[in-house]
Amino acid sequence: MSALSSHPTQARIKAQLALEFSHIRKSFDVKLDATVAKILPGEYYATGEHEYITTTLGSCVSACLWDPLVSFGGMNHFMLPDAGEGRMEFGGASDAARYGSFAMEHLINAILKAGGRRERLRAKIVGGGNVLQIATNIGGRNIEFVRDYLRNEGIQIVGEDVGGRAGRLVRFHPVSGAAAVKPLASTESRGLVDAEGSYKSNIERKPATGEVELF
Repeated sequence: MSALSSHPTQARIKAQLALEFSHIRKSFDVKLDATVAKILPGEYYATGEHEYITTTLGSCVSACLWDPLVSFGGMNHFMLPDAGEGRMEFGGASDAARYGSFAMEHLINAILKAGGRRERLRAKIVGGGNVLQIATNIGGRNIEFVRDYLRNEGIQIVGEDVGGRAGRLVRFHPVSGAAAVKPLASTESRGLVDAEGSYKSNIERKPATGEVELF
């Protein structure tokens, strides 16, 4: 059962969330007997339905958050902790969520909008591999950022699969909080490295405009 009932106010919230996430790509997985929502870098998704959220991570990080009392949660996917000094950040969900500070804020707000409470939120964090193998170690910065952010917000981290050099495929079930992570093969990781390198160059060049192993 969805965390949102048929109460008029909650029905409006459900409609608002449906509109907010109308761009998310979904498909039905026969093995899981459930809908799977796939998010890309700079995206996030939250739900109270029997759905899974999945994404592929290299140096990027995903935070899986949920409120166990209302059985509602979601996951984000971001590349950089913030826009950097001297760069402007705008509040548009589609672009600004590429940065950790906005990605976390948007996801938490979506859960709170559905009746969640900040003090009840639980978190699992995934990703942050040093797949680009550059001196600045973006993955390590992302891990440090998300840990600090959650600690400052008083949100307990109950599981993590972070660091290393390999990419990961993560699948999260927001209603139960269950997460599964599968390491990527070296060939898959190489493709991910190329994609993340291009993505990083793009977002550093263009400021945000506003426009399976259980753990």
